Amino acid sequence: MKNKHNFRRIAALVLTLALTATLLAGCGGKGGATGGASAGLDVDPATLAFPLAEKAEISGLTNFPAGSEAEPNNRTIFKRLEEATNVHVTWKAIQSDQWGDKIALEMSNIKTLPEFVFNAQFGDTDLLKYAKQGVIINVEEYIDKYMPNLSKVFEQAPEYRTMCTDENGHIWALPWIEQLGYEKTAIQTVGNMPFINVAWLEFLGLDMPKTTDELEQVLIAFRDNAAALKAEFNIDGDIIPLACIIGGGNEDCTILCNGFGEGYGDPDSGKHIVVTEDAKVISAATTEGWRKGVEWLHKLYTEGLIDPDAFTQEWSTYVAKGKSGRYGVCFSWDVANIASISMDDLIAGKGWQPLPALKADVVNITPATGSYTSGFDRGRCVVTANAKNPALICAWLDQMYAPLQSPQNNWGTYGEDDEFDIFEMSTNANGEPMLKHTWLGDASPVEVREAECVGGPLAILDSYYGVYVTCPDDAQYRLDWIKNVYTPDMNTKYVYPNVFMNTDDTKRVSDLSADLNKCINTARADWIMNGFTDADWNQFQSDLQSYKLDEYLSIYQKYLDAYLG
Repeated sequence: MKNKHNFRRIAALVLTLALTATLLAGCGGKGGATGGASAGLDVDPATLAFPLAEKAEISGLTNFPAGSEAEPNNRTIFKRLEEATNVHVTWKAIQSDQWGDKIALEMSNIKTLPEFVFNAQFGDTDLLKYAKQGVIINVEEYIDKYMPNLSKVFEQAPEYRTMCTDENGHIWALPWIEQLGYEKTAIQTVGNMPFINVAWLEFLGLDMPKTTDELEQVLIAFRDNAAALKAEFNIDGDIIPLACIIGGGNEDCTILCNGFGEGYGDPDSGKHIVVTEDAKVISAATTEGWRKGVEWLHKLYTEGLIDPDAFTQEWSTYVAKGKSGRYGVCFSWDVANIASISMDDLIAGKGWQPLPALKADVVNITPATGSYTSGFDRGRCVVTANAKNPALICAWLDQMYAPLQSPQNNWGTYGEDDEFDIFEMSTNANGEPMLKHTWLGDASPVEVREAECVGGPLAILDSYYGVYVTCPDDAQYRLDWIKNVYTPDMNTKYVYPNVFMNTDDTKRVSDLSADLNKCINTARADWIMNGFTDADWNQFQSDLQSYKLDEYLSIYQKYLDAYLG
């Protein structure tokens, strides 16, 4: 969109900067060879101000969702950006479901590579590999000189600059940042949220359970009153007291075990790490709480309270049974994914509610690893060594970080020619421009967003809501659940942050985690189903050490120590 106040401010900042032609040439070659033809890019950075006096052309590579507009320049967002900047982007666009197969091939030929990759979504290994090969350039100098919007984001939330910077002080990519909540109220702190069928509770005259013992009795009541529940709620199929997917991320039931032992739980199904109160990284699978939690889940399983399909079922099966109304307790990012329920009923607490933290030995919710700064993609956009004028490209990309632009890139825009808009341009309490989410009726928010948004590098801070943009309705009620139900019981001092490891450590952690995760996940699933002995536990701990658990943890400890300073 064209925000005159933002562009004037950017222009004023940029006009105060000057780089000699020699310096620009040196920066242009940083990280690899330069080259590639691109018309109209002879722009003097000393006079760079948007809109440019003469049209410039740059080239970019991006992707688009299947079934949506394939030509980026036909999207309203990019049309407005071209008008506001007088920069035309010649795009190469790849369908999203083909991106993984094609992007490596694109990056392998520097001669044909566009000047920037807008929706790169590169992992750390990719970033460091392409940096070493000279395919991409480091951009920290351009951020400081030509990207006032991103610089302001880094000033407001300096942890994001830290997370973007490698051990040599270089930034190889521009990030995607989406804050919904902050630290203990962040929407990502609890992924596998437990939900309980309060309609069943009310029908059977049961209270919301507050302890693991009370939950067990509730599940037994669901089991023993299956016939009455089926008749009352017209359910076709067996009643399932507790439904989950063991090892299924957001659909796993690990959060129920947070109250056992030390109260750490196992909030990271990919790494199985937690941080102690004295800032030491340990494996959740070595704790007494992990052991006692698995023992309790085995007890539930032997009592017929856990879905026997929990170890093998896929997402589609899990959802189909949930939509049939068969679940008493289930786990997901949002229960609306699993149960047939309206947003209005969810907000009112009808039908389903989040199950609070349960007390076993203690009451605690350990936030997920990286969740305080999640909604973060370190490798979202890169500038390639083909960039003829990196200063111009970075200045153009900085427009994506304007507070009124980022929400549009992320979710969609206003003033489209079709039936639905994600936003309407409104005003905040101070009468300043603010994007207001519109009511979409029966339209799918995902489909409307995919039709309008462009993704790419952007930043939406939690402080923007109510100032530059309203919070999405489908996020707000989940944020309320986090803040009201779970945040009060988040007693853990530290949460492992999102760190940028070097190439050797990234590879070593990946190699070690393959065996460690298989060992942990296999033992947990087997023991929930079949139980285990003291000898089994001791052998399990020995196996973890044979897979070099101590070395694995030491790498994570090194980066945590550096992050905490």
